[in-house]
This record gives sequence, structure tokens and C-alpha cells, in this order.
Amino acid sequence: MAFELPPLPFDATALEPHMSAETFEFHHGKHHKAYVDKVNGWIDEKGLSGLSLLDVIAKAKDTGDKGLFNNSAQVWNHTFFWNCLAPAGSTRPSEKLAGLIEGFGGQEKLLKDLATEAVNHFASGWAWLVLEGDALKVTSFHDADTPVAHGVTPLFTLDVWEHAYYIDYRNARPKFAETILANVINWDFVSQNLDGQGASRADQAQ
Repeated sequence: MAFELPPLPFDATALEPHMSAETFEFHHGKHHKAYVDKVNGWIDEKGLSGLSLLDVIAKAKDTGDKGLFNNSAQVWNHTFFWNCLAPAGSTRPSEKLAGLIEGFGGQEKLLKDLATEAVNHFASGWAWLVLEGDALKVTSFHDADTPVAHGVTPLFTLDVWEHAYYIDYRNARPKFAETILANVINWDFVSQNLDGQGASRADQAQ
């Protein structure tokens, strides 16, 4: 069986005006799909049949297969990213997550740090909120790299590849980061990831 492009977890118009249906048409329907198609084209050649997406990422990392790693990690990262988003005001942090955010310095500081990480990340990549030990940490990974390849627990991500924001925000990455972080975080999903119940949505089994 081949990997499949997962449907968006919301209608393509659900995040307007913050993210447009046109953005999802290209970002999900073309960019994300291209990564899925590329991995599927290697299933027989690279012996991927029966492996989960996380297994494929691990195999690519272990064997130094950069092409396979980049494409499979991008499939996972994008699927995770879509689940990190939800219509404005529809979700809120769980009590457990709220406590960790308070320990971080509060929600305002958390969002400011995430925005700073996203804006200052040079070139393509992903800004991440992860769980390190018992505390929240804001970090970023370059290009297609992903926390699941490094034993880190991902909670939330913001895609800062140019194709994530150019249609709606042109070259204004700061405006994109500020808008998305202020309006469409899926706090329910972030909360679920604390208990390992959310990130599995991004691991597409064959």
C-alpha cells in the first residue's frame, strides 16, 4: 500500500482571513502532495513496503538517504502542521498545558518567543514548541528536519518555508507568524500531544 495525502482537518476556507483557501490549494494540494508522491515512488526501490512513516524517517536517517529523509519528514511535518491549526477561538489549552505555559512565563511570552524563532530562522524550516523533560522549549529545525528524528516530543509547529505564506503574506514572514500564532493555534491538539495522543495523526501507516 502507498502512503496517502491526508485530508485537511478543516474546510479549506475555515481559517480565513488568516490563511486562504488558495494557500491550502497550493500548500496542501501541491507541495504536501508532491512529498507524498515522491515517497510512494520509492516504496519498492528502497524497500519501504509495510513501514510506517516514522519507520521510513528513521530508516532514511540511519542510512543517510537525504532524499528519502527530506521527503518523508516533510510528509510528517506537514500533516502535523495542519493538525496544529484550527478556526480562531475554537480551542484552548488544557489545564496541564496551561500550567506548563505559566511555568514558561505565560502565553504572551510563549507566543512572542515562537514568533521570534519563526522570523529569525534563516531560510527554510520549521519553528517548534517541544517538550524537553518536563518543560516547554521553543526551537527550530532547518529544511525538512523534524523533532521525531531526534527523540524530542513535538507539541506545535509553524511552517516557515516561503510557500507557507507567500500567497497570503508575500514576503512578510513576521506578519504571517504573528497572525497565525495569535489566531489559529489548535490548543486542543497541542494539549493532546503532551500525553502522546495527538502526534500519531501524522504517522500514516501503510
